Order: sequence, then C-alpha cells, then structure tokens
Amino acid sequence: MNQHHDALLRTEGLTKQWGGFVANSNVSLSFPQGARHALIGPNGAGKTTFINLLTGGFLPSKGKVFLDGADITSMSQHERVKRGMTRTFQINTLFAGLTVLESVMLAICERKGLQYVWHRTVSRQREEVSEAMSLLAMLKLDRDANVISRNLPYGKQRLVEIALALATKPKVLLLDEPAAGIPQAESAELFNVIARLPRDVTILFIEHDMGLVFRFAERITVLVAGAVLTEGTPDEIAADPRVKEVYLGEAEHA
Repeated sequence: MNQHHDALLRTEGLTKQWGGFVANSNVSLSFPQGARHALIGPNGAGKTTFINLLTGGFLPSKGKVFLDGADITSMSQHERVKRGMTRTFQINTLFAGLTVLESVMLAICERKGLQYVWHRTVSRQREEVSEAMSLLAMLKLDRDANVISRNLPYGKQRLVEIALALATKPKVLLLDEPAAGIPQAESAELFNVIARLPRDVTILFIEHDMGLVFRFAERITVLVAGAVLTEGTPDEIAADPRVKEVYLGEAEHA
C-alpha cells in the first residue's frame, strides 16, 4: 500500500506475549512524517507495551518495526535513539539536581559525543548553549534556564522532559501520558506547546484525557485487549459506536 511507502514509522504484525498472556496481537500501523497520532484504549489495552516495542524496551514475540524504511526490530534502545526515535521518561529520573539549561546541555553534548567534557568546558560550548537556549525558548522555558529542574512546577518538569527528548533531534517523539498528574490548566498549556513543535517531528502519544486527544490528534488508533479495534480521524472515532461502547463511555465516567 502507498501509506507503507510514505510511512516514517510502521509496524507489521507486532505481537508480544508472555506465556499465555498476549499484550499486543498482530498490530500493524503506519505513521507518516509529521503525524500527530494518539493511541487510546481502556487500561490493559496494551498501549504502553506497544510503545516499549517501538523503542526497544521489549523485543516482539513476532512482527517487525521499521523506521525510515529500515528494519529496526532487533536494535537496542540506544541505537533507535541514534536513528531518530526518542521517548520521554519521568523527569525525576533525569538530571533532577541540574539546572534546566545544564540538563539540556548534557543531552545535546551526549548526542554530539561530548558528554565527558561538557561540565569542564560548558562556558566554552557556545554552539551547544545557543542550541539549548533555542530549544528552551521554543518550549517557553528560557526564563527557567537557571532553575534547578526539581524545583520547577510539575507541568514545567514535563516540558523539560520533552526538551531533553528534542535535544536528541528525533524524527519520532513518543509521549506516554505527558499530561498525567498535571492540573488541567497546565496540561492544556503543555499540549499547546507540543502542538507548536515543528512538523519534521512525528508525534505518537498515549493520553487518557479525551479532551486533549480530540483537540490535538489528527488521527487516533484505538487498542482493545492488545489489538487494533479501529483507526480514524477524531470525528470518526467519536462517532464510532464500538469505541463508545468499549472506551469513551468508560472514560467519560472514570
């Protein structure tokens, strides 16, 4: 199919099982460059497992993952980052005692192979400082450049997490519940910032807040019991009676 040729990221028959438990079953999806794609479904639907299969956290029991036309199924997480696939993680595991600028500088220097000298030569790393500040400005974090990361409000900590991911210059950015634990007003601003990211970054995200999903996503895939129930535009997903039955009704009353 044409979409396979146009896909930046795609999976073929991706399956993950542990003994008799099947977490993902024959998941075949395609994501073109610049996609803004949400993955939704009830708890236990296999969403995070799928992200782990994409990033190399888990190896599939069957199936393949392709990035930019190359089969990356057997590559390590580190190799996938080098090829342009980055996932956000909890900020409290990342550089919590450094300033925001130092954290992003470290991620940039890691990408450039300068991680062993960055702390001794940070004042001389003008190119890296400039790149870091541009990234922070894009995410509206430039005023917080000299604040210790752990002292920021939680919503801004999640933005630092995204800044660290963007410092790797990803082709694909995977966001696992980026608004989790953030007050509603802050989560809306977080997604407004994400929405302004350049289109050369393809975004796949998991999110339980359906208001954010329907406002931000251009396409939505619904997983149920580890398999794809359906995929479509937000309007198509909202109107699908099967989705209402297995998920949207549950989400509205959660």
